[in-house]
Amino acid sequence: MSLFNLGSFTGLFSATLVAGLVLAACGNGTDAPDDRASANAPTQVSPATDEPSVLEAVTPSQLVGGSVGSLAPDFAGIDTWINSDALSIANLKGRVVLVDFWTYTCVNCIRTLPYLQEWHEKYKEHGLEIVGVHTPEFDFEKITANVQNASDDLGVVWPVAQDNDFGTWRAYSNQFWPAKYLIDKDGVVRYTHFGEGGYDETELAIRELLGDAGAELGSIGRSDDDGPEVIPAAYTDDPEARITRELYGGWNRNYTSTGQYIGHASYYDLPETTHEYVDPGEHFNQFLFLDGVWTSGLESIKHGRATEAYEDYIGLKFSARSANAVIDLEEGVEPFKVKVTIEDKNSGAYRPLTEDEAGADVAFEEGETFLNVDAGRMYFVVSLPDFDDRELKFSSNSPDFGLFAMTFGAYELVD
Repeated sequence: MSLFNLGSFTGLFSATLVAGLVLAACGNGTDAPDDRASANAPTQVSPATDEPSVLEAVTPSQLVGGSVGSLAPDFAGIDTWINSDALSIANLKGRVVLVDFWTYTCVNCIRTLPYLQEWHEKYKEHGLEIVGVHTPEFDFEKITANVQNASDDLGVVWPVAQDNDFGTWRAYSNQFWPAKYLIDKDGVVRYTHFGEGGYDETELAIRELLGDAGAELGSIGRSDDDGPEVIPAAYTDDPEARITRELYGGWNRNYTSTGQYIGHASYYDLPETTHEYVDPGEHFNQFLFLDGVWTSGLESIKHGRATEAYEDYIGLKFSARSANAVIDLEEGVEPFKVKVTIEDKNSGAYRPLTEDEAGADVAFEEGETFLNVDAGRMYFVVSLPDFDDRELKFSSNSPDFGLFAMTFGAYELVD
């Protein structure tokens, strides 16, 4: 029995969003304000750093886990180490360790990297060790060469542990990308932060633990940058107007009670099946719509045939300032193009992106706009001057084109 019933689309639309948008607010696909109860943090002055304390007082515990006050778990089930020999929590005793769970196609993770880079540069020589635990969302993110290339491209120079089987993720009882666990010199978890934001507070915690470990930081200034401001209009209660949640193309994410990102009943018949779809014409924010021949892969919605005139497409209505697409290039497959068009608000016709609409990965070729897919990664597709609701289409002549996910942003200054 299909989970999807077009006749009750409105009810499904509302119910799906209730669950899906709660997840998004936790840092799983759209940016959201940090709503941690930081106002309740202690305000006493730490003698080690002469700065306000943001750390909870902890009672010594023999429990092992990711909660504050627990002994930090060791790195478990790691396939490969990048930028480092194998590390352990035991051999890092005496240093302050920041364990950062991330995956390289996650836009939320990517947006935290400049802050991690700054902390690495400022504090590594004073006792901070950042360890990136790369826990993949998609199978192609398990490939070491892909993780190494992404780390190089993104400027990740600290040790990266490939947690392909989620061993370390489970040891910390982690649930989010990105997630940060700050461990003191004695191996105790002293601070956690989930999702984006909280950079000022996290740096204060780093400095306090480094001071407790004997580091002299008086000559090193700290940043008061807590991250860019989000656009308030993006977080209205109206699902048609608020920021678009993360959208998944694959069956594994769609055939669940909180999934259903594809707006066609036939998609939900069976996985790994190919259908010829007809775009219903009216698009709803928060869903993908199909036209032409497409295959419901387990991780992506994949183009089901080779074409010559970009006649098959994925369409969506979105609300955001920025839009990004996760696309893979399988081993042995030739690079391919994905044509990107956007609806003109005046004429209603679809046209190429303009320079002030195009994301960093959009190429302008002979009056058209394309993504040149040359690796499995996240592609920056749209960057609008302001938060807006728009209609977008992706089409490719290649049968190798598959859309894994789309993510969206709504920051005031930077996306």
